Amino acid sequence: MSVQHADVVICGAGIAGVSAAYHLALQPGIGHIVLVDERPPLTLTSDKSTEAYRNWWPGPDDAMLRLMNRSIDLLEQLDTASAHRLNLNRRGYLYVTGNPAAVPALVASAQLGAQLGAGPLRVHGGSVHDPVYVPGNAEHWQEQPDGADLLLDPAWILRRFPYLNPASLAALHVRRAGWFSGQQLGMILLEQARARGVQLLTGHVDSIDTRGGRVRSVRVKVAGGEQELATPVLVNAAGPLVNSVAAQLGLTLPIFSELHRKMALEDRFGILPREAPLVIWEDAQQLPWSAEERAALAESAETQPLLAPFPGGVHFRPEGRPGSQTVLMLWAYHSEPVPPLLPLPADPEFPEIVLRGMTTLVPGLAAYLEKLPKVSVDGGYYTKTRENRPLIGPLPVQGAYILAALSGYGLMAACASGELLAAHVAGRTLPGYAPAFVPSRYEDPAYQRKLEAWGATGQL
Repeated sequence: MSVQHADVVICGAGIAGVSAAYHLALQPGIGHIVLVDERPPLTLTSDKSTEAYRNWWPGPDDAMLRLMNRSIDLLEQLDTASAHRLNLNRRGYLYVTGNPAAVPALVASAQLGAQLGAGPLRVHGGSVHDPVYVPGNAEHWQEQPDGADLLLDPAWILRRFPYLNPASLAALHVRRAGWFSGQQLGMILLEQARARGVQLLTGHVDSIDTRGGRVRSVRVKVAGGEQELATPVLVNAAGPLVNSVAAQLGLTLPIFSELHRKMALEDRFGILPREAPLVIWEDAQQLPWSAEERAALAESAETQPLLAPFPGGVHFRPEGRPGSQTVLMLWAYHSEPVPPLLPLPADPEFPEIVLRGMTTLVPGLAAYLEKLPKVSVDGGYYTKTRENRPLIGPLPVQGAYILAALSGYGLMAACASGELLAAHVAGRTLPGYAPAFVPSRYEDPAYQRKLEAWGATGQL
């Protein structure tokens, strides 16, 4: 077995690992960096993303918002430097409710987001004195508004977004949000990392030597044998496999996984406008079934759950260049923790459930229920902490670091998260939001009490 020396070994070449490699390669004094993965880069879950981003993170403090604002700053810099190679747009996220009881919560969320620093809140109530509403640019982000527009006039909402459920009462259009090419982001970071000497090693991390309570080496199974990497620093950026790498360090992490699927449908009837933002129906619902269908579903214990209430959060966005008919549709109606099995287990009911739920948001999509169109389904695991905040920073084993639990927001958070991880490893000055993400936060009794008080902070 050959032995190679490295200043840093990164386990996992998803978007988190690639971003960590890029930002570490920028640090003075850090030389040889090895990025290890048994799969091609950006292929486990990073290529299954919706590729959306937002700076809208209402919560108990502004840590997530500050992390995401920094990440979006870096995305915009990369998009500019690469001549718009990321195809970054700022179409926004549109949160919609048709439930009168939910309107105050939407208003409160809008006010909190503005208070935390997401940008100004513009309220549109149907008055001639309302501020000007600026439609989103479907293809670019420059010279676009930030903050959010709170839309409280149902008639105005339907004039602007006529495809929505006529029962829509209020909508929140978050403006520093949209989507981009995640694969292009990953390739730009990887290309520049490798140009700075980062080595990509194809193999499986088999064991980690932590004698004396510190990282000493990493053993990797490679084609034709084994490779030992003598190193003082290991970064665990293994995505949904992060717990298996942690176990080799003798650690148990407060991380679990949820399975999230998405489907791509060809909107051949042109029901959804191609310039639409990412649109989310906030309300819980029961799937629309005919009386005959309901009776048939009620006869079997296996199908009775299809008659029960489903959670809110069904959402869509257009996908592809002009001329495309593809629409991405998502609904995490199962959110229980599961082991990250690969390949993903099949769910033959997913396309019809999502399409039926989507007809509550966009009734016109019912045109596809008579004959369900051919769809493609993929997905991945949201690897997350209880409060849906990432783990970024040092682990209890000396020389071990983590960049993980980027639950469904890995692409949008990748740039700032990799930058923060590199600052930890290089011993550089940390930004003010860094303490909110270090693994050691769970050792603080005050943080535990805070957790009990606020619950999950994540939003779609």
